[in-house]
Amino acid sequence: MGTVRDVSGGVIAGADIVLTQHGSRKSTQTDEAGQFSFSPVDESIATLTINVRGFLLQMKTIDPARDPSDRLEVVLRPSVASEQVIVSASRSPVRLPETPGSSVLISQISLDSTPALRVDDALRQVPGFSLLRRSTSRTANPTTQGVSLRGVGGSGASRALVLADAIPLADPFGGWVYWNRVPKTAVESIEVMRGGESNLYGSSALGGVVQLITRSPQNPALDFEASYGNERSADLSLWAGDRWRQWDYSFATELFHTDGFVLVPSTDRGSVDTAANSQDATIYATIAHSVGSRGRIFGRGNFFTESRKNGTQLQTNHTRIAEGVLGFDNQFGAADSVMLRAFADAGSYNQSFSSIAPDRSSETLVDLQHVPDQVVGGTAQWIHSLNSSNTLVAGADFSQVLGSSNEALFSGPNQARDSGGRQRRIGWFGEDIFHHGSWNIVLGARADNWKNYRGSVLTIPTSGEPSESQYPARSDFALSPRLSVLRSLGDRLAVTGSIYRAFRAPTLNELYRTFRVGNVSTLNNPSLAAERLTGAEAGIRIALLDQRLHLRGTYFWSDIVDPITNVTLASTPTLITRQRQNLGRTRSRGLELDGALRLNSALQAYAGYTFTGATVLQYPGSPGGVDLVGRDVPQVPRHVFTWGLFYSGFSRWSLSVSGRFVGQQFDDDQNQFVLHRFYTTDFQVGRMVRRRVELFFAAENFLDQRYETARTPTVNLGPPALLRLGIRVNLPSKPAVGHAVP
Repeated sequence: MGTVRDVSGGVIAGADIVLTQHGSRKSTQTDEAGQFSFSPVDESIATLTINVRGFLLQMKTIDPARDPSDRLEVVLRPSVASEQVIVSASRSPVRLPETPGSSVLISQISLDSTPALRVDDALRQVPGFSLLRRSTSRTANPTTQGVSLRGVGGSGASRALVLADAIPLADPFGGWVYWNRVPKTAVESIEVMRGGESNLYGSSALGGVVQLITRSPQNPALDFEASYGNERSADLSLWAGDRWRQWDYSFATELFHTDGFVLVPSTDRGSVDTAANSQDATIYATIAHSVGSRGRIFGRGNFFTESRKNGTQLQTNHTRIAEGVLGFDNQFGAADSVMLRAFADAGSYNQSFSSIAPDRSSETLVDLQHVPDQVVGGTAQWIHSLNSSNTLVAGADFSQVLGSSNEALFSGPNQARDSGGRQRRIGWFGEDIFHHGSWNIVLGARADNWKNYRGSVLTIPTSGEPSESQYPARSDFALSPRLSVLRSLGDRLAVTGSIYRAFRAPTLNELYRTFRVGNVSTLNNPSLAAERLTGAEAGIRIALLDQRLHLRGTYFWSDIVDPITNVTLASTPTLITRQRQNLGRTRSRGLELDGALRLNSALQAYAGYTFTGATVLQYPGSPGGVDLVGRDVPQVPRHVFTWGLFYSGFSRWSLSVSGRFVGQQFDDDQNQFVLHRFYTTDFQVGRMVRRRVELFFAAENFLDQRYETARTPTVNLGPPALLRLGIRVNLPSKPAVGHAVP
């Protein structure tokens, strides 16, 4: 008999124990007292393998003749940040404490522990992360699901690059993200890098990078999760994979449906208002073959479809996306490795728009849009280790996007309008990662060139001849350098600093597509220039209590020249007209505070706070007769605070509680439409009913806080309390990689 404990001396229940002896294997689990036993065991040498979530895997050789089984003790170390690796920070594996930037790593175990059903809702616990209009992918229009980090975005296009295994996940035409394309059970971890990362990733990494890392099977495994809750919300997510000789393969799928809720408050609601709901399905499959001892070639296919009703009878949208990816990874000797990726996807987005009467008693169809888009692209990357303290990274990537907006119009002088164009991007990047003693220095730069061409608008009037406007081809160039430094002052303290340039080229959607939400019409602008950011940050990191407490503070500053936002041109009681324009200059300054504490093997806590002051510094002109200088950048709250508590270990019970406070923000450029502050609380409780089978109850917004998400100018509300019951099955157990650690 033996006992398994953590470094604090507490016993660990539910640890998987495997005894290997004479080629045979026996397995068991520790009981509530952390004890285990095998019987009978002969006197020959044996190997114990101990695995439990949240701790490093340990293998121990025992000699029964010298190690009395009744006194055997195994002490497991938590999988703290010092053992975790992040790839997005430098396009190469780097230990988390050695990344000079502001990074967060979220494991699959953390995703299971959070009450949030969708990946984007789980990411809201990272301070600084937000989607446009506080939206959630459960019910919001897809065009509002672009990511903003550190207050650098005031419209629907992402200002942070979202990747899935190094492949862009954002819509190539509009820059918004379909968060449900990757099944939740297929996600191994999520990496979040806050701060400009264009030096490695080019356009769209203006505010940072969010990367979903998916699982690769090492042995037969299956993950299954299903839940059902109020609003007839049903979700099923499954991942299965295996290895056979030189092959490995995996299959994942996810199905979701919700009846949703009515967005407009009951006091303002009219007969046109119905529940905003959604349903989606995705298939995600990979097959790979080993090449030699250190190489792998793989192919991946993804098909995604979703449909939504956006709050009234006539406002709906539907999306279909098919994607294919080919990849090759290989290591040559001890110093060199290469990564190659090629991808292509084709998508179709359909949207209907209506005009709503002031008393919301009727609506009129005004526009039917069909938006087809296609993208092909690729990445090549080489990593070379000069020596143990110096690593070089170099590579290039490209993409070619074509898309259009084909509209059938039901009001005004026109019958139809077709607009669109093409965009080609190519970039070259290089980086030197230097590590010596207590110094970690990263010096990198990237050069990007992009071209917009074949842009046009074809207008077909209700009477008369069609007319077509051709836009001249435009090209531009961006150089994005970065210098980051980390200096360790002993084992417990480190200081960091970074300076960088970043940029974002306007999307085809911003250049050529006009749209309408309620009584707000937003016009395209084919003359938009790229957003360009100059930024700097400085931080301090502290590790205490034998690496169980991690604290980090980061001050950041960024100036953005030519930021793109929706500028109000005219306003009447029945129609607000806006246009995408370059504002001139904005500034975002703030402070990030993060902390994570592992009290013992069963109890962990985290907290985070972000203050962001994002204001307009320059604007040439006064649109609508209003001077925007000094006003807040829309959609950016000044204060965000999150916290969470995870407990697991009492009679196979687990508990997760988390909260989020979001301060006041504005829904428009003129700061007339206020979205007030709010606070929500989530919790989840689970019970292991048998080995590898867990039943759980989760509640999002448990206190039923009805907060504002938009004013168009009608107020829209966020979701009410969302409750669900579910089951998780995990065969075999997941690797122990820990909770989110700053």
